[in-house]
Amino acid sequence: MIESKQVPCHIGIIMDGNGRWAKARGELRTQGHSEGLKAAKRIVKAAAEMGLRYLTLYVFSTENWKRTKKEVGFIMGLVRQYLRSEFSFCRDNHIRVRHAGDPTGLPQDIAAEIKDMCIETEKFSGLQVILALNYGGRDEIARAVRRAAQAGENFISFSETTLSRYMDNPDVPDPDLIIRSAGEYRTSNFLIWESAYAEYYISPVLWPDWTEKELQTAVETYQKRERKYGGVT
Repeated sequence: MIESKQVPCHIGIIMDGNGRWAKARGELRTQGHSEGLKAAKRIVKAAAEMGLRYLTLYVFSTENWKRTKKEVGFIMGLVRQYLRSEFSFCRDNHIRVRHAGDPTGLPQDIAAEIKDMCIETEKFSGLQVILALNYGGRDEIARAVRRAAQAGENFISFSETTLSRYMDNPDVPDPDLIIRSAGEYRTSNFLIWESAYAEYYISPVLWPDWTEKELQTAVETYQKRERKYGGVT
């Protein structure tokens, strides 16, 4: 059973396994991505009901552009569809949408849709969902350094705290828990700065099969761990 007082504040999820889910059923990879979107909606709703404050979803990485043009186009179409159709869902559940990643590398219409969605939901007080889209941890750090340089920061006295101020969402607390579906043991360039002391949970369940039960299991596992942050308790 989940103890509400110990629910992590921020969870990041590497949503993996869409392609394998489709292959196991003799379907196209695109069908896996469609089902993965449905799973994401289920988990967002479950996270909101659980009392989670922040949820970062790894939607599309800076490396995912290496996939076929057809698959990339389909994923971008799903993102476009989601952003245009889910405002009522966000309003009804008081969900604020935010973005992590480089918007300049996205199709212009999608970048505009994300910006509009972020503005339209910024006053909502419930769960904050950060869409990591055209996102890479190394790229985020590089962009943060460039922003710091443009702001005239003194790099002789540069510190971790200073750099953190220039990350994509500096006001969002570091993730307490990073979840990866589909049984893979890789960070895949996801929140590599912010997850320095995050707990990791690897699930064998392919992402399209994720339900509230899988999220509950991950959180219950997290609650049994002792977080020391390099110290001793």
